[in-house]
Amino acid sequence: MAALPVRPVGGVRRTGAGTRTARRGTPLGPGTTSIAKVQERKQSAVYRVLAGLLRPTMRLTTRRSWRGAEHLPATGGFVAVANHVSNFDPLTLAHFLYEHGAAPKFLAKSSLFEVPVLGRLLSAADQIPVYRGTDRAGDSLLAARTALASGECVAIFPEGTHTRDPGMWPMVAKTGVARLALATRVPVIPVAQWGAHLVLPRFQAAFHPFPPKPVTVVAGPPVDLDDLYDRPVDQEVLTEATARIMRAITDQLADIRGEEPPARPYDVRRDGDPRAAYDAARAERGAARRARRATRGGRLAGVHAVVRSSRARIAGAAGRAGRARRGPGAGR
Repeated sequence: MAALPVRPVGGVRRTGAGTRTARRGTPLGPGTTSIAKVQERKQSAVYRVLAGLLRPTMRLTTRRSWRGAEHLPATGGFVAVANHVSNFDPLTLAHFLYEHGAAPKFLAKSSLFEVPVLGRLLSAADQIPVYRGTDRAGDSLLAARTALASGECVAIFPEGTHTRDPGMWPMVAKTGVARLALATRVPVIPVAQWGAHLVLPRFQAAFHPFPPKPVTVVAGPPVDLDDLYDRPVDQEVLTEATARIMRAITDQLADIRGEEPPARPYDVRRDGDPRAAYDAARAERGAARRARRATRGGRLAGVHAVVRSSRARIAGAAGRAGRARRGPGAGR
């Protein structure tokens, strides 16, 4: 098959018919499967509409610094893995991938697909639900493998939720992404991002779109897993592959932040989950606000009662004064 023309990093080529085709990326390493064929990455009509709505929003709310796009394969399936700090992370990651020709298919919690309207949009946009702790838990990996075999980009947050690390560094991740990577042998591209939490803080629903916040996204070279491919996929291999993936993300994040990460990643099983304390503190603050409103409401009710009583007394006095001026027998 003839090679496609290549544009500089960050560009996309459009065919004469207007079909969006990504630039060529790095080839798969030796010993991998033949997933990386020259294919167009397809998008549903709903996906294109959502992208058309979100791209201007992202440009208005973020000041972007993007690097490493040359590591994103332009053809063939690959997995993009990223750190997860905020509910805004999926949008900043998707924006980076989409603008470089890799419209992502996210593995997302199945509960999101049950939300009215949002769930239908996610399904229509070909996103992949993850059914944790159920007999359908394997469905997401099967759907992800199918997408990768079709040359798609599958985006995953290996931690599975917002990091619990107090300094917002990546924590110990789940092994699902390692299982997927070892089964498909597609490139695993580590992506570190920082700044989305300024738009939507961790564990909060307070949205701060303006002024635009600085967001940095950096993609790195594929994680080297070649020596693990032919080993039995046991817990030791899955743990090692997961650790390599998260180490690559953490190293890139350390470069973005200009700081040293913790000596070991945060482990909820070992270090506890600070989210519970945060939720308890938030609930306490909410209860205090409700109590203040109730107290304020009680005071206002008392003031209103006094005003009504005063008005009644004034009206009674005015009536008596009027009758006195008219004299005895007036009005009879």
